[in-house]
Amino acid sequence: MAKEKNIKKDKIKLVKSINKNVRSSTRKLKPLLKSIVGKKVDVALRDLSFSEKRISADIKKTISSAIANAENNFQYDIDKLVVKEAYCGKQIIMRRFRARAKGRAAPIIKPYSNLTIILSEKQKMEENGTKS
Repeated sequence: MAKEKNIKKDKIKLVKSINKNVRSSTRKLKPLLKSIVGKKVDVALRDLSFSEKRISADIKKTISSAIANAENNFQYDIDKLVVKEAYCGKQIIMRRFRARAKGRAAPIIKPYSNLTIILSEKQKMEENGTKS
């Protein structure tokens, strides 16, 4: 049974694009990434282009890279590509400080993130019969 699962996974090739050192926190990235999961690639790019968030430009760049990978490496049709997964993880945190009154210091935290986009080609559903 395990062999059958492996065969099914091999048929569906996933295309991955990773953008490391994105200058934003994961907390700000996650809502944008959740909004594009499951959408077609052109719809996701359109939604991000109209987004007012600064970080949406970096997400668009990562999706464009994944599209280029799919086209060049796997010869996928761009019209059938769907965003299967989009997630982010923590990277380094730059720590700075701001001088405050009476010789004190307040921390400034500048977080970085890793951004991963996984695309797959949309498969047609196989019908096993007709409903009556």
